Amino acid sequence: MTELQMGLIGLGAAAVVGVFAYNKWQEYRHRKLAEAVLKPHHDDVLLGDGPKAAPVAPERSEPEIRLDEPVAAERVEPVFTDPNPTLPSDDFVPAVEEVEAELEQSHEAEPACAPEPEPLPEPEAPAMPLRKAVRSTPPAEAVEELHDVPAPPVPPELLDPRTEFIVAMELVEPVSALQILHSQRDVLHRLNKPLHWVGFNERTREWERLSSDHDLHLRRLRVGLQLVNRMGPVSEGDLTIFTNAIRALSDELMAVADMPSSRVLDQAAEIDRFCAAVDLEIGINLVSRGSAFSGTKIRALAEAAGMVLGIDGLFTRYDDEGRAQFSLQNYESTQFTADTVRTLTTHGLTFLLDVPRVDHGERVFQQMAELAKRFADTLNGALVDDNRQPLSDAQLDHIRREFIGKPQATMLGFGLPAGSAQARRLFS
Repeated sequence: MTELQMGLIGLGAAAVVGVFAYNKWQEYRHRKLAEAVLKPHHDDVLLGDGPKAAPVAPERSEPEIRLDEPVAAERVEPVFTDPNPTLPSDDFVPAVEEVEAELEQSHEAEPACAPEPEPLPEPEAPAMPLRKAVRSTPPAEAVEELHDVPAPPVPPELLDPRTEFIVAMELVEPVSALQILHSQRDVLHRLNKPLHWVGFNERTREWERLSSDHDLHLRRLRVGLQLVNRMGPVSEGDLTIFTNAIRALSDELMAVADMPSSRVLDQAAEIDRFCAAVDLEIGINLVSRGSAFSGTKIRALAEAAGMVLGIDGLFTRYDDEGRAQFSLQNYESTQFTADTVRTLTTHGLTFLLDVPRVDHGERVFQQMAELAKRFADTLNGALVDDNRQPLSDAQLDHIRREFIGKPQATMLGFGLPAGSAQARRLFS
């Protein structure tokens, strides 16, 4: 073993001894300091060792009545209050009984002339029975629990997976509908197909279609790109724009987006072929036999039949739910407006029924045909087809069965009834 190794061993041993000695010194120093702080400076009454005086029996104090002194104030008994009350144990019950016995003995030893405490006034009975208030809103804990409850499926009236490319989004924190609709708006405006936004209202537990003036805050969102309308099926370019915009939206909202399968274009082509087979618009033409029809008379007859002139230049009749049943337009190029109808004259009118957008189409067509006959009688006109050939009742009945009844039956068999919300979106 070299001198260097011996020196290092000696140095290490000296360091260990030094640390040990330093710790002992610190321990001794702190012990002396603690004794100095905790040393009593006076005799303890209970624990002190000083001489104790012999116990002296207390003098008996007999009760006496003093007339020249004021009556003592009402005695207030001590009250023991436990800030954290607990149920008494079996060992505690005898102690309570002993305390009660001592209190009874002390009451018996009180002077007989001590004033009795005045009785407390009885509380007045309420005029009406008290009832527990009913909470109009659930507590915060219940509202938080609602977020964990799974939402029901989106009704097909709002979004249908057969007719829309639907993306489901789950948000970490609630976001206002206005912010959602304005995000990616510039990109989504380039789409050639309608876009539908639906959010889940956690208060009503229902899905709602979102609008620009909606003040709802959402955690669950569904966005649907319509696959088909009367302009044809969705294109691959529209699909790319939509998916990129939705991914950017999910990143902005810190949401999880669930994209459907990639068979979207094939699905759109299939729906478009179905729509082309049933997309019919039936018209009944009314032409003059001589003089032209007066615009003011046309308006009077239309309004008497419950039809309303719209900004599209058509008189339209609606059902009780506000859905269009059939309309009346000018056979010539000039449209009806509130200003032109006063001076307008025309040699023909056309009653139109949009077959896939009207439920109970056969019945509605029958009503339209009856109204067209009344117009013909009043205006001295004739009902003709597109080739200006006269229409008989038999021909009208054939049109009703073959071109309205059968297409609507086909739509019902496909699961898209005529006049339904899905049909009105498809044929728009």
